[in-house]
Amino acid sequence: MGIRARVWPGLRRRGVALEVLIALLSGLSVAAGAGTPDAVLPDALLAVGAGVLALLLLLLRRRAPLVPFAAAVLLTAGSPAVIAALPFSAYAMGRWEDRWPVRWAAAVVAAVALFQPWSPGTWQDVAGAVGNLGLAVLLPGAVGAWVRTRAELMTALTERAERAEAERELLARDAVLTERTRIAREMHDAVGHRVSLMVLQAGAIEVAAGDPARVEQLAAQVQTAGRQALEELRQMVGVLRGGEAGEAAPRGPQPGLADLPALVRDARDAGLPVELAGSATGPVDPAAGRAAYRIVQEALTNAGKHAPGAPVTVAVEQPGGELLVRVVNRAPAAVPEAPVSGGYGLVGLAERVRTLGGRFRAEPRLDGGFVVEAVLPAGPDGRS
Repeated sequence: MGIRARVWPGLRRRGVALEVLIALLSGLSVAAGAGTPDAVLPDALLAVGAGVLALLLLLLRRRAPLVPFAAAVLLTAGSPAVIAALPFSAYAMGRWEDRWPVRWAAAVVAAVALFQPWSPGTWQDVAGAVGNLGLAVLLPGAVGAWVRTRAELMTALTERAERAEAERELLARDAVLTERTRIAREMHDAVGHRVSLMVLQAGAIEVAAGDPARVEQLAAQVQTAGRQALEELRQMVGVLRGGEAGEAAPRGPQPGLADLPALVRDARDAGLPVELAGSATGPVDPAAGRAAYRIVQEALTNAGKHAPGAPVTVAVEQPGGELLVRVVNRAPAAVPEAPVSGGYGLVGLAERVRTLGGRFRAEPRLDGGFVVEAVLPAGPDGRS
């Protein structure tokens, strides 16, 4: 097994048997030329040459095809009757030798050996040499070159198909990662907002401890916000699971510009002093409307965390075919405790706006407040 792997790499048992058969046929063809009238070499030397040629073809036909081809040409020059050994080595030259100059040089040497210019003959001899050159050298060499070209083409096509498959897998993984990122962003926007409202409402309950009716109202709001957060979380997890769980998960309509008043009203009920100014007057692409809703939602969440009690203004305008969303909060009356935050909300908003072809900024104001502003293309497919 070790010798076969070194001499004929990649061959199966059938291929090894073929190599042995080719070597035996070539050696026998040379041995059969002994004793013919036109033989120049002695019979003993032809017998030795037959064994050497068989051994060279067996060991070097694939690795160094020029060596057995040269031996076959020398034997043919010494005894034209052994020409039957040339086709095997000529095919090996075309199949396993990839240098065209070497191929052409080998063909010229074989032509000299067959025409034997040192021993002039008749026109019939020349015609026979031409026929022998075409049948014993050029045709097998051309077949070998065609087989090599076809094998290289198949290898190239296979590699191309493998690369295409790898690229498809990468694209599929990228699509899965993108979708998971989108779902995580939606989960952060939706569930995080609900939880922030619950925190604000819990604080309001502590402030209104002396008013049982107000406490009862705020507790009901906390319960409603908690149920909504759990429902949205269940839907997100169902989508992430995929399969039957994902298909069974209920899919409600995505919020848009029309849901902004309800969003502002929920924040106001939770104790955040927020006002909504302006509205979109023309048609707005649903993707831009969803992005505007998420921007306002995240901005209100951040305002409740970082500036509790500070007035917040939400402005929606549609100048020149664009959708302008601006959320401004004033400076907080007192320095709030450091809120627990992952810091990815504004980054996700910037990525969402960039994907739609819009502009986004989020920065502190000179008066100590904070502004979140986005300009989105209002037309479909990101066109104004």
